[in-house]
Amino acid sequence: MARSTVDFSKISRVLIVHLRQFGDVLLTSPMFSALKKHAPHVEIDALVYDHTAEMLTLHPAIAEVHRVMRRRKDLSFGTRLGAELRLLRKLRARRYDLLVNVHAHPSALWLSWILRPRYNVAPQRGGRYDRFWSRNFTHVFKYPPNKRRHQIELNLDALRIVGVFPDEEERGLVLVPGEAAEASVRSRMTAEKLSPGDFVILHAPSNLRFKCLPPERSARLIEALVRGGERVVLTGSSSDFDVALMQAIRRACRVEAVDFSGRLSMKELAALTRQAKLVIAVDSAPMHIAAAMQTPVVGIFGPSYEYMWGPWRAPHRVVSSDRHPCRPCNQWGCAGTGVSDCLVTLSVESILVAANELMAERAKRAAAE
Repeated sequence: MARSTVDFSKISRVLIVHLRQFGDVLLTSPMFSALKKHAPHVEIDALVYDHTAEMLTLHPAIAEVHRVMRRRKDLSFGTRLGAELRLLRKLRARRYDLLVNVHAHPSALWLSWILRPRYNVAPQRGGRYDRFWSRNFTHVFKYPPNKRRHQIELNLDALRIVGVFPDEEERGLVLVPGEAAEASVRSRMTAEKLSPGDFVILHAPSNLRFKCLPPERSARLIEALVRGGERVVLTGSSSDFDVALMQAIRRACRVEAVDFSGRLSMKELAALTRQAKLVIAVDSAPMHIAAAMQTPVVGIFGPSYEYMWGPWRAPHRVVSSDRHPCRPCNQWGCAGTGVSDCLVTLSVESILVAANELMAERAKRAAAE
């Protein structure tokens, strides 16, 4: 075991910062568990975008989740500036001893300058300004050159570099829906006559459209599941893209499905996911939510790296094209079009095979209990 480079007996408060999207934030949840186990006396706060805070609220190892307001057209510049100044004053009042930046976001620099922690951690930025960047942190960790290490392990490297080496049991995802979300979902399930363990969730959208199946493929998948005797629940956000995609799927689909898209908070989605028999999702936050809830999940991958972003420590299958040696390319679709041929041509049958395997394994486990 490497000797700790930080004396945690002198650390009172830690701030972990990750200004990214829902799934990215959820994948930081093991960091809080591991750090709390290593230093139980330390208060650990999180700083995330306001719309992603649900991914970490109610986490038992987190003292407070601070929220950065994203640019909103309905608020004036003065209102946004006032909110940011109040947040900075609040953060300074917490007097953090250790600042951990999970991502090489520009905020890492100005937070380091303003908060002046004893120790501050950030990933190597690389490129032209790497030397300037690295001089601003006491600890800089490097990503491996290949893409075959899961993002959770990469996140945990931010702790390893200061001497915190998580045990296996500390690396699990943590997402707490809360009683309000659980009650809301129970009510919705009752209204739709859904029973726990008797429905399949299909989450077709992603905030990156090059990760999505064509709507006609999703419609054929729904039809095949319903013909096989499954009740299907559709989920998605209220964003313009998600709404348009779900409308296209419903128009193309010749069977009925329960549509919860645009109607659930992320906490409610987690509560619903816990009750599902199976989740089928493209590479997106709901795929990671399924893993956190330990619900079997089929992850559908196109250009993105399943080694880095696949379902974490839950029963799962990854379905991807075996006809495209170019994948995973991590490109914005073929030729930058937003359309990925490895997903356009992905067979519905391959997804069904994976789904049926997981449902059979689930039934076998239930019979053995």
